Amino acid sequence: MTPRDELAPAARRPATGTPAAGDDFLGWRIVAVLSAGQVVSWGVQYYAFPVALTTITADTGWSTAVTTGAFTTGLVASALAGIPVGRWLDRFGPRPVMTAGSVLAAAAMAAVALAPSLDWFFAAWLVAGVAMSATLYQPAFAALTGWYGPNRVRALTALTLVAGLASTVFAPLTSLLLEQLSWRSTFLVLAAVLAVVTVPLHLMGLRRPWPRAAAAADPSSLTERAGENGGTAPASDGAVRAVLTSRPFWLLSGGLTLTAFGLYATSVTLLIPLLTERGMSASLAATTLGLLGAGQLLGRLGYGPLSARTGPATRAVVIVAASAASIGLLGAVPGPAWALIAVAVLVGAVRGAGTLLQATVVAEEWGSARYGSLAGAFAAPITAAAALAPFGGAALTDVVGSRTGALTALACLVSLGTVLVAAAHRGRRPGELASVGGGGEQAVA
Repeated sequence: MTPRDELAPAARRPATGTPAAGDDFLGWRIVAVLSAGQVVSWGVQYYAFPVALTTITADTGWSTAVTTGAFTTGLVASALAGIPVGRWLDRFGPRPVMTAGSVLAAAAMAAVALAPSLDWFFAAWLVAGVAMSATLYQPAFAALTGWYGPNRVRALTALTLVAGLASTVFAPLTSLLLEQLSWRSTFLVLAAVLAVVTVPLHLMGLRRPWPRAAAAADPSSLTERAGENGGTAPASDGAVRAVLTSRPFWLLSGGLTLTAFGLYATSVTLLIPLLTERGMSASLAATTLGLLGAGQLLGRLGYGPLSARTGPATRAVVIVAASAASIGLLGAVPGPAWALIAVAVLVGAVRGAGTLLQATVVAEEWGSARYGSLAGAFAAPITAAAALAPFGGAALTDVVGSRTGALTALACLVSLGTVLVAAAHRGRRPGELASVGGGGEQAVA
């Protein structure tokens, strides 16, 4: 098999039994389309706001806490909206969902720019949150999982590596725009960029036949070869409901939720103040935060080899346990600066690997035939935890009285996540099929 064939979407490869959908297909084309869309979508909808925050509050007189609350509300809305969006992805495919999401995202960013009052500002971010659920990682993960089958790890790794450049591109771009324009005009320009780039990208670049669209109309076609997906996928709505009410599903999701809360609270709220407390200059602390971002890239690059050598159960426990250890180390290591930097890079690495774990573990455990429905529910508490973590980290610091104490508490919390993840796999063997109810339907255990 050539490298091109190896990465080609599963819907095209003869090994899956599906006829080739076109001879002009390049294996990386869909990855490139989605990656470009992710850079712009993340850049405009997520990274532009913190850059513009000070300017927004200075112009409007709204407090920083309340203004940030509008953005956080949007992130929580994206977590909740991800559940129905996942079902729509299964039924209709990524093209209509992500195209509609891009249109809505551009409109929402324009509404943010034109909001005449704080109420309208909150409402605009709520709409933006719905758009995020249809344009950011979850729909892109569903697309690559559906099209690339067993080669999804390579495709997902490439996507997340490129998407990681969103802040690198859009933070300075937003800052440059703010130097020349008002924040309202800046967001109008960014809304236009979102519309001009992502709408045609998703409309024209995601035209591959979606293997789940026909399957949604014919549930009997949903069962996939165990050799491709690690087992039999949920074959009907009843089986999906059975997975969604199963103990392993929510133990695993709960463990990753606690992990996301700990990692985001650490990196977003606690890291820079902790480093300056321990003698670093503000500039070196900021550089260390940037190196944490570089650590995420290392974690994503290392996920492929780890995936090839471990099963999903072992991999999940290793990554969550490493997350707890890295947070604990950050709280325990007093210095010198190089040691603190090394631990920060480790925090970034486990956070980067965790993104890919979340992207792949649902398909590995329960098959990919109804990935959108399952992943939407699986990711909802994780996304909400990441959104609430900055506030939670600050509140926890106030309660325990120090950032070192807060990090210790977060390490314990993520250690509990390790226990939950391990419990999700307790007594189960790799590849074992286990009934999860629903009239005898089965899913991968």
